[in-house]
Amino acid sequence: MRVVSAAKYGSPEVLQLKELEKPIPKHNEILVKVHATTVNVGDCRMRSFTVPPLFWLPGRIALGFRKPRNPIFGMELAGEVEAVGKHVKRYKAGDQVLASTFGVHFGAHAEYKCIPEDGVIVSKPDNMTYEEAATLSIGATTALFFLKRGNIRPGQKVLIIGASGSVGTFAVQLAKYFGAEVSGVCSTANIDMVKSLGADTAIDYTQVDFTLNGQTYDIIFDTIGKTTFPQCRHSLNKHGFYLHTGMAGSEMKVLWHSMTTDKKVIGGTAVPRTEELLFIKELVESGQLKSVIDRCFPLEQMIEAHKYVDLGHKKGNVVIRMLG
Repeated sequence: MRVVSAAKYGSPEVLQLKELEKPIPKHNEILVKVHATTVNVGDCRMRSFTVPPLFWLPGRIALGFRKPRNPIFGMELAGEVEAVGKHVKRYKAGDQVLASTFGVHFGAHAEYKCIPEDGVIVSKPDNMTYEEAATLSIGATTALFFLKRGNIRPGQKVLIIGASGSVGTFAVQLAKYFGAEVSGVCSTANIDMVKSLGADTAIDYTQVDFTLNGQTYDIIFDTIGKTTFPQCRHSLNKHGFYLHTGMAGSEMKVLWHSMTTDKKVIGGTAVPRTEELLFIKELVESGQLKSVIDRCFPLEQMIEAHKYVDLGHKKGNVVIRMLG
């Protein structure tokens, strides 16, 4: 099978297209023929190992010191079950599924991937293509995780920073589903797209600084890690929530802000869960949630896909389509 593997940390050029043996599922695993996967910011950070100095050592322990311990990246996929282990009960060959590989050593940037039956895996919505379905298990579940942690409720005012990105496009739609009044921060080029997802207001960050416009919110959700709590605190209502996807490992800072102000600060990494993915699937099937895809690349153009994501301007998701 074809895979894209990183022999070391570095620029997109460290990625190599290789041929490996097709894996054989263990007794409790399913073998998925991958039809589509994604390249997200997390994949690029693992490849380049761009972390703050404080997290260098913990990061190397987790990911590998001299080179990636798991050299095949990819956190989400959609495909067809090709074979199952003898103890598998829930799935059979031919089933169409989508899954997260976040907790199973990544590995979605390959033509085949073995996943435990009890992993984060659900059947693919019938009203989605494989390319669309491949985007759900990280971006959508991350948006859902943080909004729920922010105790989102009907009638609240919610600000989504990075509203045109993968997590952001899902966050705008989910916040509207939960009954919030949603404002999305994005660039000029993405104003119409963010509004089309349901945002009541789209704020062009090249023209307006939301921290200075006098508006306050019950939830500020920074989906791209571009702000800090001190920058945003005066734009939060009393007992408001500041949600930040880029604060992994900052538990003491989060605790300090939450203890010394009348606001709540929540950061960290969202770990996908099956129940959340099932909820996302139901919203898709009922027409209340959709995927935004910027570009699709074939597996052979993985370097180009990483370069594009590195630019930081993608709209929604970048998808890798398996061909051949």
